[in-house]
Amino acid sequence: MPVIRTVKDYIRTIVDFPHEGIMFRDVTTLFADPRGFRMAIDQMLHPYAGEQIDKVVGLEARGFILGGAIAHQLSLGFVPIRKKGKLPGAVISEDYQLEYGEAVVEIHDDAIQPGEKVLMVDDLRATGGTAEAGIRLIERLGGEIVGCAFVIDLPELGGRKRLEAMGMDVHALCDFEGE
Repeated sequence: MPVIRTVKDYIRTIVDFPHEGIMFRDVTTLFADPRGFRMAIDQMLHPYAGEQIDKVVGLEARGFILGGAIAHQLSLGFVPIRKKGKLPGAVISEDYQLEYGEAVVEIHDDAIQPGEKVLMVDDLRATGGTAEAGIRLIERLGGEIVGCAFVIDLPELGGRKRLEAMGMDVHALCDFEGE
């Protein structure tokens, strides 16, 4: 009898990376498997079937891989939100807190037009800091966020609640609790 795999089955855990005590959820193994990758893209799109979406935004860096594939599947444009200093044109910036540090993300100031419907994607939602910063950038440009889609949720870190408190529709394909 064939074994039915889920998206979670394709994700490996690396202990003590990037710091001691961190259980890093590595999606590169998911991306490397054609069936796993296709499954993830299809499942990330499913909640938004029939929704009007004008652009897909991906958060650096693994969100670029997912966002590019989703934008291609929907025949839409893709917009990256990058770490500070990585975009060549005029940008707007947003500071935020990570679960283990601080960072700044940026978006081109002409990447989203007022009223455009945006789907924001990334590989992992932890505390929600990066996603919140991305949402703030999109909203500052006048974009309307249709939803926030992630492969992985770490529920004990509170990111989902943080984003839902902002009025966001949030979906994740799998979660890892206290593992």
